[in-house]
Amino acid sequence: MAEEVQKMSQEQDVVVVTDVPQAEKTAPVSPTMPVVVEKESPLPVSETEEEPMKPKQVEEGVVETQVFKPSGGDDEKMPQQVYFKEESTKVADLLDYEKIALQEFKRLVQQVLNHHEFSVSTTPTAPAIEEEKKEDVVAAENRKPALTEETSAVTEDKERVETEAVAEKEEKIEVVESEALDDQGKVAPAVASDTTADTAVEDDGAKTVEAIEETIVAVSSSVVSQEETTAQATKEPEGETKAASSLDEEAKEVKSSETVEVTPEEVSIWGIPLLADDRSDVILLKFLRARDFKVKDAFTMLKNTIRWRKEFGIDELLEKDLGLDDLGKVVFMHGLDKEGHPVCYNVYGEFQNKELYKNSFSDEEKRQRFLRWRIQFLEKSIRTLDLNPGGISTIVQVNDLKNSPGPAKRELRQATRQALQLLQDNYPEFVAKQIFINVPWWYLTVNRMISPFLTQRTRSKFVVVGPSKSAETLIRYIAVEQIPVKYGGLSKDGEFGPADAVTEITVKPAAKHTVEFPVTETCLLTWEVRVAGWDVGYGAEFVPSAEDSYTVIIQKARKVAATEEPLVCNSFKIGEPGKVVLTIDNSTSKKKKKLFYRLKTNPPSSD
Repeated sequence: MAEEVQKMSQEQDVVVVTDVPQAEKTAPVSPTMPVVVEKESPLPVSETEEEPMKPKQVEEGVVETQVFKPSGGDDEKMPQQVYFKEESTKVADLLDYEKIALQEFKRLVQQVLNHHEFSVSTTPTAPAIEEEKKEDVVAAENRKPALTEETSAVTEDKERVETEAVAEKEEKIEVVESEALDDQGKVAPAVASDTTADTAVEDDGAKTVEAIEETIVAVSSSVVSQEETTAQATKEPEGETKAASSLDEEAKEVKSSETVEVTPEEVSIWGIPLLADDRSDVILLKFLRARDFKVKDAFTMLKNTIRWRKEFGIDELLEKDLGLDDLGKVVFMHGLDKEGHPVCYNVYGEFQNKELYKNSFSDEEKRQRFLRWRIQFLEKSIRTLDLNPGGISTIVQVNDLKNSPGPAKRELRQATRQALQLLQDNYPEFVAKQIFINVPWWYLTVNRMISPFLTQRTRSKFVVVGPSKSAETLIRYIAVEQIPVKYGGLSKDGEFGPADAVTEITVKPAAKHTVEFPVTETCLLTWEVRVAGWDVGYGAEFVPSAEDSYTVIIQKARKVAATEEPLVCNSFKIGEPGKVVLTIDNSTSKKKKKLFYRLKTNPPSSD
């Protein structure tokens, strides 16, 4: 048999064309470094199907040789397609108006924390409180000079009245005294000259005394009335002066209340204390971007979110066991995308299980329990994110609608609508990408109808594809080693893990692709192979280096249909130098295919 194989190899005339850089062509081949060989059939191939770099054509066909790189070099990978680019979470990278909005947002949050208003269910907004206090202070300041002017005017009037009253009193007393002296001068000569006129003198003296008394009494009463009037006028400005002083004290109290140092309220959201460190900026930026950097709208959203979290009991919910372990098949985290975002899978087809559907949505109590479980799952997922500036702070959502119950299930529709509303109102900017796969025709129709009404930012996050493009779309955004096997990837429990590099190769239409794994020492060689969409031939064999040794068939060549096993795993114990050759036969297809494989060597077992 070995002679036949050698004879066939001698009859076949091939040309080897290397794709690796020149420096690597002269490098020695490692013991486990495979060589990839591709043969093209003479069937015609359109120009659009050719690779950008065409190898030299010969009549018998063309053979391409590629050296396997364990690290999975970029030259072996498909170029990553750029999709929605997330905005930076670093303050230094923000635009000027975004920085101003963030500073204003932080100022409002600090005011509310200072007044402990996040802990109150219904309170006026911080701007309203601030404006109200400012108006009180301004009114008090405005009333103060007016009262001071009134008080000074009244005081001046009082002093003027008192001065005039005293001057008038002294003038009248002088007039009375002068009149009395004149009367006395007239009476004395009359007494000395005529002693017989005593009775008349006495009568005149009595009249004079009476007149003097009346005058004095009149003057005294006039002065007293003027003093009373002045005193009464003085009492009013004194009261106004007291009122002005009380307003001064009120204004001082308002000012002092603003300057009194208070201990700010401590409020945390997703485990991040507000305004405590740079992580708080990342949180606040999510609210600002969700409201197009409208500070008041973002502030209202933040307050409503904090209020809802307290009412919903988020902190207590994190520690609860809701007893819904079966839902782990419906929603689960698995791997990372090519940008490093965690990937969350939502498998709606699992609700075809009648028992699971009944336990989740049969009545309002169960729907609320499902909702609380979904919120609990999201909260735990967010706490695994890196919320530092520049960190990965968003999640990629993959929504599998294969066998989804559809809109006919009213209970599921209600629960989904309620969950989406809560997520939209209270979890802003936590989704980097929404990928819908295995989408039925009716959903595609609805998506085309609603797409024009979505913003450009929202549309850029959505990817909607049918069953035929689902695996290809996931591979575009997520590395194949990170995708579960059921969705076209290589990730599963077993020999290989996410850290094991995968080589990706395009198999041309109407061509055979051969991958060779050279081995120079005894070992156990294990490999995994997958072709997207299969419908190709696959075979594996070991070819010893010694001429007198025989080729060993590891996997007899067979046709692998698209509906067959998604992943082929093989291992072979090698006892002598040689190579393992994998053959992918795509000669009967006019479509190019994607080949993924990886391998590793282990020491041979003792038995």
